[in-house]
Amino acid sequence: MASGLTKTQLTRQLAEKLGTNNKTAAAFLEHLADTAVKETKKNGVFVIPGLGRLVKAHRKARLGRNPQTGEPIQIKAKTVVKFRVAKAAKDAIAPKKA
Repeated sequence: MASGLTKTQLTRQLAEKLGTNNKTAAAFLEHLADTAVKETKKNGVFVIPGLGRLVKAHRKARLGRNPQTGEPIQIKAKTVVKFRVAKAAKDAIAPKKA
């Protein structure tokens, strides 16, 4: 399995691209992550143009099964966070075959 960029590698790459130092690039990434969490919590959605959106969604209570015993169990309602990839990013990463 291929591994992605580490936080250090991403910071270094961002600093080089913007012509700034690593400390500023790291602060930018931290601020972006903090803002994404706060806005998603407050408004239910946070959009990163060209990449996608974080969306807060509510899952209803439902009936599930214990995989070991097969017995039915009640699963409580809960709030989850989903990431929806933007169409432009999806098409760039995995274009549809003709």
